[in-house]
Amino acid sequence: MSRRIALVVALLFAFVGGGVAEAGKSSKSKKVKVCSTKKVGKKSKKSCRYVKEFDGHNAPKDSLRTEPLERPSGEIWVVSNNLQEEVKVNIYAADGSIDEAALAQLDEVFRCKRSHEVRAVDPRLYEQMSRIYDHFGKRRIELVSGFRFKERESSRHWHASAMDIRIEDVTIRELYEYAESLDLGGMGIGIYPNSEFVHVDFRAPGEPSYRWTDRSYPEGGSKSKKSQKSKRRTAKARKPNS
Repeated sequence: MSRRIALVVALLFAFVGGGVAEAGKSSKSKKVKVCSTKKVGKKSKKSCRYVKEFDGHNAPKDSLRTEPLERPSGEIWVVSNNLQEEVKVNIYAADGSIDEAALAQLDEVFRCKRSHEVRAVDPRLYEQMSRIYDHFGKRRIELVSGFRFKERESSRHWHASAMDIRIEDVTIRELYEYAESLDLGGMGIGIYPNSEFVHVDFRAPGEPSYRWTDRSYPEGGSKSKKSQKSKRRTAKARKPNS
């Protein structure tokens, strides 16, 4: 019961103080250099262009899912490298109801890595995580970031309704596109090509679905030999209210 009360309080905060859309920067967003190499005959040709570091937009309504979501297996296997902890549970009890004890175990893994504060995570997020787990062959999910206590109140991480994730041997583009297919409305989904994770959240009540690409690097670093070696680390990337 206390878990449900905590979640209701969090949702009220989201409605009253969560405010503006999760991700969004001003039009003054800086640009970053993006290079690619392609073969032309026997030679390789490198081309570079400058693009916005952050580029986001509301998701068109006609791009959202209209068919009801199937019930997931409820199974989740997730690891937090920040906390060096992992858990494998089923969020459903034998009678089909939500297993509060399993959610509490997941909440521990989702806790803030800096303050170790625990908050009741929106159970819809766990259901989406289970769908992702089912879809990608029950591969273990790496949690880059869950609840963040020392964060802006506008952040869905602060409201315990967001997760940054990746899956070994699954490209972040595949993960991003599948997450998009789960959105019935009111979800935020962002892709981080350089930090190598996908952000999935539930918006504050009444907010539209949102999509974005953020090309920042972990801890706001730049692309250097040092950052290339460590870019798989789980330090949070600079995010615009995500």
